[in-house]
Amino acid sequence: MKQVKTKIVTQDGREVEATAPKILSVSRATDVPAFYSDWFFRSLERGYCRWRNPFNGTDIYVSLKDVRFIVFWSKNPEPLIRYLPQLKEKGINCCLQYTLNDYEHERLEPGVPGLEKRIDTFRRLVDMLGFGSVVWRFDPLILTDKIRIDSLIEKICKVGNLLKGCTEKLVFSFADIASYRKVSGNLRNGGISYTEWTDETMREMAQGIALVNKSEGWNYHLATCSERIDLASYGICHNKCVDDELISRIAWRDQELMKYLGIEILPKERNIFGESTLPAVAWEVSDNLYAIRTRVNRDSGQRKFCGCVASKDIGQYDTCPHGCLYCYANTTPASALANFRRHNPDSETII
Repeated sequence: MKQVKTKIVTQDGREVEATAPKILSVSRATDVPAFYSDWFFRSLERGYCRWRNPFNGTDIYVSLKDVRFIVFWSKNPEPLIRYLPQLKEKGINCCLQYTLNDYEHERLEPGVPGLEKRIDTFRRLVDMLGFGSVVWRFDPLILTDKIRIDSLIEKICKVGNLLKGCTEKLVFSFADIASYRKVSGNLRNGGISYTEWTDETMREMAQGIALVNKSEGWNYHLATCSERIDLASYGICHNKCVDDELISRIAWRDQELMKYLGIEILPKERNIFGESTLPAVAWEVSDNLYAIRTRVNRDSGQRKFCGCVASKDIGQYDTCPHGCLYCYANTTPASALANFRRHNPDSETII
């Protein structure tokens, strides 16, 4: 699906071409809710921002005037909370991909708040956005000389029990350290001796997560993010993090957005006993309505095994100062911190 183009006038009075997305990703590349919420909502008021393509250095203007839905990504979305009423005023719906790991003891995520505070933030956001709108991610799963499969499952069990009743899904991925030389270097510099995942260990881990999901009574939907391996035999599917089904469940009243996504909202048909059945390819959006997809909207710009629908991401690499040692989005923790310190919330760009 091609992004629509429009003309905008910048702060200095220039008329420029801009892409005009309906769905915004904020952001896979950095933690905007944690560190740049002020900048983002100023940009939303301004009506546009400027994004730099990390592969060719080209600046692209992004009009925010037609945005109908936002997918936020964060490890610490607490700073976002005070801004959420502004979205409601603008008629913009949202969901949150909340990465909530438990690597406190190993210091793999030195910049994130303590687990107790992050759990509290998760619950507050569910109260504000509604059940299902906040997706739990334990991402990535990483093996080290101190973190084995059994201890990872214990960590997931601990967090999963604390979130019971607050979410309906668990998304995870396996750390692919070999693909990112900078990540292996950052881990070594941090004194972390890591182990690469194999198909065998991934299946062992998947089986463990599936068993815990059942034994603890969570009944979460389990899904992997951008993973090649097929884990369907354990009840684990391939995820869509920018998910047209979830978007339609949250924003089915937004006719403009549903038309853009190619989703039809239809009334349920009931038999003489008042029972309803849905077509095999449909999903429920309310007690009386269901949705059906009329076209595939996969984002061709994402990785091969990513199922996300088309959106525009406005984050920038090398700007997240959480300091996570496994992070592929930063060259080094020091470079990200330096960029964060020179950030101007009134700028068109994050940096």
